[in-house]
Amino acid sequence: MTAESTSLAGESRREPDRQGVVSRGPRVYLRPLRREDLEYLSGWAEDGFVERMVGSEFLNAYKHVYDKDPSFFDAVLTDTTQVVLMVEANRGWTKPLGIARLFNIHLLEGYAFLEVVLTDQKALRRGFGVEAGKLISYYGVDVLGLRRIEAKVYEYNALSANSLRRNGFHQEGVLRKAGYQDGRYWDVFVFGILKDEIDEQRKKDNPYLPLAESEGERA
Repeated sequence: MTAESTSLAGESRREPDRQGVVSRGPRVYLRPLRREDLEYLSGWAEDGFVERMVGSEFLNAYKHVYDKDPSFFDAVLTDTTQVVLMVEANRGWTKPLGIARLFNIHLLEGYAFLEVVLTDQKALRRGFGVEAGKLISYYGVDVLGLRRIEAKVYEYNALSANSLRRNGFHQEGVLRKAGYQDGRYWDVFVFGILKDEIDEQRKKDNPYLPLAESEGERA
């Protein structure tokens, strides 16, 4: 059995790649997007399940606007209106779980939009998406100085809606028939959370490590 062979649960013995960790929780950590990650984006952009559940503008832009051209990577890195981070499991998985990003960032007004995309169905309902959302929200508050984060979810995506609620987001409204999937229009739920609510949520959680590992882990 090789080091990267997969178990029945879809996991692997591969050691996680911790280079450039931005933030870490008990289950997952976030790291910067790298040029070699475009290979993952190419597969995710063609995944019908990901498209139906998320309808990611990020993946759609890579597929349709840039035609999967490598220049997409440089465009993302120089785009000051978004922060894109790869979601990695702390142990056991053969590849990144997806992406977490803050986009349409308005630093002056202090708000941004959140998108968390888990691309492996085996990773669902294991707390990975909830934790990734927490980590990038904390990053938005601590590093970018955000005071408000918004997110949108298709009405049928109860899993993502519940993940947002678990992270302290409040449903603030409904965009009626604003989404289009499977040949019909769907309502889109709008969620929001304020800095004070993020700080309150953080008090309930185990400590998270933004920007650096603990001294013991670095030793």
